[in-house]
Amino acid sequence: MNWVILIIAGLFEVAFASCLGKVKETSGSVMYLWFAGFLISLTISMLLLIKATQTLPIGTAYAVWTGIGAVGTALMGIFFFKDPVSFWRIFFIVTLIGSVVGLKAVSH
Repeated sequence: MNWVILIIAGLFEVAFASCLGKVKETSGSVMYLWFAGFLISLTISMLLLIKATQTLPIGTAYAVWTGIGAVGTALMGIFFFKDPVSFWRIFFIVTLIGSVVGLKAVSH
């Protein structure tokens, strides 16, 4: 169950990074709404990470959480924020996914 909690925490990391990107693009009251979303997502992500690390090894949990956030944020950047796409960018995203899966596979 704590792996599921960790994955959800990683998805909230993607959410807070995406909200941060929207804060940069907006102004006025809309900007503050995205900032509120950032703070809420950040809080939920951290609380779920804390919960997951109560039974999972901290090094593995943190690396998986960060990996989910990095891959998810890179993909959000490509699909929603018009970040550049190149062979090497996709190659390293796939490599990162393989590393996260590998860490989960070797954890006990």
